[in-house]
Amino acid sequence: MTLWPLRHRTLFVDMLNPVQINSDRLRELRNQYRSGLLEDVLPFWIRHGIDREHGGYFSALNRDGSLLDSDKSVWVQGRFSWLLATLYSTVEQNSEWLELAKHGLDFLDRYGSDPSDDLMWFHLTKEGSPLRKRRYRFSEAFACLANAAYYGATKEPSYAEKAVRLFDTFWKHWHDPGLAPGLPKFEPTRPAKSLGNPMIGLNMAQVCREAGIEGVWDARIDACIREIRDDFVHDDIECVMETVSPDGSRLNNFNGRTLNPGHAIEGVWFILQEAKHRGNDADLISLGTKMLDWMWKRGWDQEYGGILYFVGVDGKPVEEYWHDMKFWWPQNETIIATLLAHFLTGEEKYAEMHQKIHDWTYAHFPDSEYGEWYGYLHRDGSVSVPLKGNLWKGPFHIPRMQWKCWQLCEEWLHKSSP
Repeated sequence: MTLWPLRHRTLFVDMLNPVQINSDRLRELRNQYRSGLLEDVLPFWIRHGIDREHGGYFSALNRDGSLLDSDKSVWVQGRFSWLLATLYSTVEQNSEWLELAKHGLDFLDRYGSDPSDDLMWFHLTKEGSPLRKRRYRFSEAFACLANAAYYGATKEPSYAEKAVRLFDTFWKHWHDPGLAPGLPKFEPTRPAKSLGNPMIGLNMAQVCREAGIEGVWDARIDACIREIRDDFVHDDIECVMETVSPDGSRLNNFNGRTLNPGHAIEGVWFILQEAKHRGNDADLISLGTKMLDWMWKRGWDQEYGGILYFVGVDGKPVEEYWHDMKFWWPQNETIIATLLAHFLTGEEKYAEMHQKIHDWTYAHFPDSEYGEWYGYLHRDGSVSVPLKGNLWKGPFHIPRMQWKCWQLCEEWLHKSSP
């Protein structure tokens, strides 16, 4: 008898046994997401990531939580603050979480922005001295999320004002890239735009609206979804593009041909969440599930499982040499998107997709010895580097997935109970 490797046996069994997310499965998932967040990932970062001396958060942590580099990511300051304030509002009014959320926001207020232009840095020393500023305004985006969530938790008006100001800065620089300081990333010879701007703009507006901040959030959300639909969703090749010309046409070069399936799938769940907010809007469900179907087909690794990092739109090689690695965050976003798609449609295929990505991810990324998750795996699921954080990986994508899926399972169970 042939013994299949575990990864192939798992995929084979999935094809033979249709998946049903019944109440028992929902309770199992809910408990796994909840305990993973509250008993593993969050305690790891609170124990190892708080800088009690200089303020803010460390993120460059080794496998055991020891510090590898004391420099600070401005993204991580905003992302961890958002998480802590959101948990305070939605899970438990834990005073430590609220205090630590403010701990990060205070550091951002003191050191996060360049006083010469009021734009935010990307990379700081532990004391808050600037090291680097990036051309795009994603530091502002994550600081906006944090201030909005803290306003939602406290209703202190100054945080709503900061969230709106940061959103407006992001929006202005997105629509007028010439405002960005320093040299442009590319010369204007070949103009292009990225999916990241409308995707993050959509999420920022959703978080501000959820926090109860006054603003034209629905109009901003509509504009973001319209740009995604019109310019990045290409029906003729069944693909969500990552980079296109300003008019949405495709670019026949490395940049234009490179897809990031996990990024597109992150946008999927933002769109599906908006559909849910609008009473299960059928048009948005159709858009989101179509995007999910396409990018799952392009991104799922048929040989080893998991979502690939980069793929070429036409099957040609891509430029990035780490294209076939398995990063943590595309798996996280796909877990959310597939669960939410099944929640909204009831279609069995999304339950099957969710079980595949959930099971593969949980079989490879969590570190049972030291806690938290590895971030970077080789294509076959073996660990590439054992660190738990750096300028990019911190307490955001994993705990956001655990929190979002826990809440979704809880809501689902509540609706299905007699």
